[in-house]
Amino acid sequence: MREFDFSPLFRSTVGFDRMARLLDNMASENTSSYPPYNIEKLDDDSYQISMAVAGFSEADLNVEIQDNQLKITGRHDNGQDAEKERVFLHRGIAERAFERRFSLAEFIKVEGAKLENGLLHVKLTRIVPEAKKPRSVPISNGDSQKAIENK
Repeated sequence: MREFDFSPLFRSTVGFDRMARLLDNMASENTSSYPPYNIEKLDDDSYQISMAVAGFSEADLNVEIQDNQLKITGRHDNGQDAEKERVFLHRGIAERAFERRFSLAEFIKVEGAKLENGLLHVKLTRIVPEAKKPRSVPISNGDSQKAIENK
């Protein structure tokens, strides 16, 4: 796999730190496919991340947001003693710890998370402030321009 060096980008730009960090993270991101997940667009401003977390309880999972990054982690706190008592003839369900990160776009808010049938669903919504929404500017004819200048 190729390695990309983004350090020249950090040295020659001002104010693009977040973008350079995002590109750097994407280039060096762990390519692990565990646990599998879906990203679903529910409507124009709603999304849902569904992650297969079979064998994990709500207490084993942690969902946190920091600096436009969603981090989902799973860790089993079962003691080693409980593991020693179990004898597997075949072990196909992975119960290893994981950490999965998602970069969130501007104005994306995490509405909540729920664990249902072995899937962790994280609901996301885009909430654009009124000041950032497109607005219409009225067009006037030449006569009303004089009224604007007199104000």
